[in-house]
Amino acid sequence: MVLPRIFRAQQLRDLCAGSPATACNCPLKRCHGWDSLGGADWDEERLPAVATVRDVEVLEPTFEEFHPQGTRYDSPDAPVSLAHHPFNRCDVHHWLRCGQHVLRYTEYGGYYVDPRGRRLNPDLIVGD
Repeated sequence: MVLPRIFRAQQLRDLCAGSPATACNCPLKRCHGWDSLGGADWDEERLPAVATVRDVEVLEPTFEEFHPQGTRYDSPDAPVSLAHHPFNRCDVHHWLRCGQHVLRYTEYGGYYVDPRGRRLNPDLIVGD
């Protein structure tokens, strides 16, 4: 399945506004700053991919991060900048149970693969 591509920050804000999140006790409630996700935490049937930020034309997107206020990669209040790492390598998923949108990307290291998730807070999306 080919996912629709998010090109602009406003598209991502609009996607989130279309289905506001409700209270939920799902395992993703802790994912505010790129938390590792075990297989049991990620229910593919209830958390389908609905869009992608990745540009398939770019073989190696930048690893540069965006932290103008001194945040860090894993800071819950770090800005969401589509042109920067790791957002430029993400798919957007929609948790059917509560309506929450979650960004997901996979971090690769020497001998490990680490799927990570971050609940999407539309107030932190920067750009137009």
